[in-house]
Amino acid sequence: MKPITIQKIEPLNYNVRRFITDKPDDYNFKPGQATLVAIDREGMRGEKHPFTFTSLPDVDHLEFTIKIYPEHEGLTAELDHLEAGDTLLIEDPWGAITFQGPGTFLAGGAGLTPFLAILRNQSRKENSSGNKLIFSNHSERDLFLQEELEEYTDGNLLLTFTKEEVRGAEHSRIDLPFLKEHTEDSGQPFYVCGPPELVESISGDLKKMGVASDNIVTEES
Repeated sequence: MKPITIQKIEPLNYNVRRFITDKPDDYNFKPGQATLVAIDREGMRGEKHPFTFTSLPDVDHLEFTIKIYPEHEGLTAELDHLEAGDTLLIEDPWGAITFQGPGTFLAGGAGLTPFLAILRNQSRKENSSGNKLIFSNHSERDLFLQEELEEYTDGNLLLTFTKEEVRGAEHSRIDLPFLKEHTEDSGQPFYVCGPPELVESISGDLKKMGVASDNIVTEES
């Protein structure tokens, strides 16, 4: 594993943090890919968890946007106690969620993270046209990076909340009726990321709508 030093930690909401670190020499990845991360501390080096790079490959640092789960008493809870100067360990990059062309991105909670670098990269290339992001959370307090997401999608952002009604947003799960109402062109790529049960459910509903399996991009693709 390769050591990286935390340069900065920024809160994005009550339980999402942005970790900015230095970057190993000759370390390359594609937007949407992830790596295994551990804390460089006795008793923690073997506890590895996958996190997506939310920085772009050509910048001189790495960035991870991580949701903290203090109730799990696991790696993310320990990450929340770190500060600038502490060291993490990373492995080689991996992951199947990479840009396959303009399409609809469907994210649940922390499942947004693979899409951040992809959409940021397309926006930088002035190639956001045709991309739409549907971002589902339980409540408004779970939302993060809304302004950036509006920018990266040229405003083609649809928010939905499952446990709270929020003005200007939908109040619904991403299920079959929702998808029929809010998506078009079954021939485009559909990028899906979130909890496994959400990915399975949305992928199944997309297939019911006639979307080919090859056009459904998930971590298992």
